[in-house]
Amino acid sequence: MTEFVLVAGTWLGSWAWDEVVPELRAAGHGAHAVTLSGLAEKQGVPAGQRRHVQDIVDAVEHNDLRDVVLVGHSYAGIPTGQAAELIGDRLARVIFVDSSVPAEGESFLSGWPDGRAMVEGAIAETGGFWPPPAAPEYAGQGLTDEQINRIVTGSPHPGASLTEPATLSRPLGELPATYIKCLLDGAEPNPDVAALLTSDRWRLVEMDTGHWPMFSQPRELARVLLAEAAKTS
Repeated sequence: MTEFVLVAGTWLGSWAWDEVVPELRAAGHGAHAVTLSGLAEKQGVPAGQRRHVQDIVDAVEHNDLRDVVLVGHSYAGIPTGQAAELIGDRLARVIFVDSSVPAEGESFLSGWPDGRAMVEGAIAETGGFWPPPAAPEYAGQGLTDEQINRIVTGSPHPGASLTEPATLSRPLGELPATYIKCLLDGAEPNPDVAALLTSDRWRLVEMDTGHWPMFSQPRELARVLLAEAAKTS
């Protein structure tokens, strides 16, 4: 039995996986959705990126999970990629869902050269948090109005986690990994991901949907996760 540990990106909590978790459990696997510190029911908890890495490690270790597939979406790819190194032989695979990936000494905002000033300005104006963008920003991502509203009413994201640099103990390309590229959010992986995909331990899967497949195509996403876990076994 595979144990999936699911971590959503900015503004979201464990609730983001509500339509994916039942699909994974119905297939006979464990599914554990994680809320990162400072978000959703954990609002008010101090949170930087290192805290988010520990949130994920704690979810694995406190539940004594084995044969773990870590799933990190969007921003959460950065702490998930670091946590994958730290859980040792508990890890079966890490799956990055249209996500950022950690790079030694680089932060989430390092990958936003054109948008960094905008995000930093928003964080400064809202007391250290990045609020969800307005509904029109989600156009063209395969989402219904109801799905967009769920994201827009999510939690402001703790800004410290977006600026804190990642720390890696070995090259990320050495991890057994799958990258899911959501094509409505761009046809090609970014250069950092493309370089990692040259590793024989990494696989690329494409989904014809937008950046939030747990909302737009939850059953299809679950099928991809199950297929990738089966290849790991």
